[in-house]
Amino acid sequence: MSRLDVTEKIISTKVSKGLSWADVAKKVGQSKEWTTALCLGQMTATPAQAKALGKLFGLSVEEQKWLMVVPYKGSLPTTVPTDPLIYRFYELVNVYGTTFKELIHEEFGDGIMSAIDFKMDMQRQADPNGDRVNIVMSGKFLPYKQY
Repeated sequence: MSRLDVTEKIISTKVSKGLSWADVAKKVGQSKEWTTALCLGQMTATPAQAKALGKLFGLSVEEQKWLMVVPYKGSLPTTVPTDPLIYRFYELVNVYGTTFKELIHEEFGDGIMSAIDFKMDMQRQADPNGDRVNIVMSGKFLPYKQY
């Protein structure tokens, strides 16, 4: 058994039960964005969160323990993503990455945006020309230190 096996069981059970990630998040007590990342193997559950997911997805005690193991971050099977939706984010970084960097450095100074002290919100935004995907990312600014 591996973390990947548990992830596959979660996805399979989610589909068979007709659950949304928002439904799952309510049981876990976290945002749908963080909970989805947890269920896909990118975050670490607390014992209470693992138990809630265990109950929802019919996970054994052993499977619940896998949810509490610190994962290897990064879930893409290839360096350049081949899934069209994920590729668009890769494309965004390729096209706008230097712009993000320049504007963040101009506003905050030399440093990085944390992906650890981080929040994300994804919402559907109605638009007469076709609904839009609205993603807000908020990461703590971490300045480089002099030593």
